[in-house]
Amino acid sequence: MIYPWLLVIHLLAAIGFIGTLFFEVCIWQAARRQLASGVQMAADQAIAVRSRKVLHGVVLLLYGAGMGLAWHHRGALSQPLGSSFATLLGLKILLALSIIGHYLLLAYWLKTLRLTERRACWIRRSVLGHMLLIVVLAKAMFYWHG
Repeated sequence: MIYPWLLVIHLLAAIGFIGTLFFEVCIWQAARRQLASGVQMAADQAIAVRSRKVLHGVVLLLYGAGMGLAWHHRGALSQPLGSSFATLLGLKILLALSIIGHYLLLAYWLKTLRLTERRACWIRRSVLGHMLLIVVLAKAMFYWHG
């Protein structure tokens, strides 16, 4: 059966995505302040380039496997208020769609040259918060019954 493979791929991709965001928000933002301005900018650029290359594949795996998992649970999703499992899964999907919305907003800001450091920081923190909430909901789906 393909379901266990999708589950493992989804989990590993989520770890990669969350780990990258955690590094950027909780480690890099504080560490970069200790660097000279020119070094900060060079390091920011190098991390951003590498991050984008890695995350494109990770996000494709994450969302691709997630769609396969959602398809497996399509019966529960057809009645999102029918069980706590379906409700929490529906919330996870809404949060995942919100993350896509964040990246569309980021792309718009980049294209229109409106991306500021403050906005970039807000996007990273918001997406990290969404991802952490998704992880909590993922665990809760199998333990909160009502």
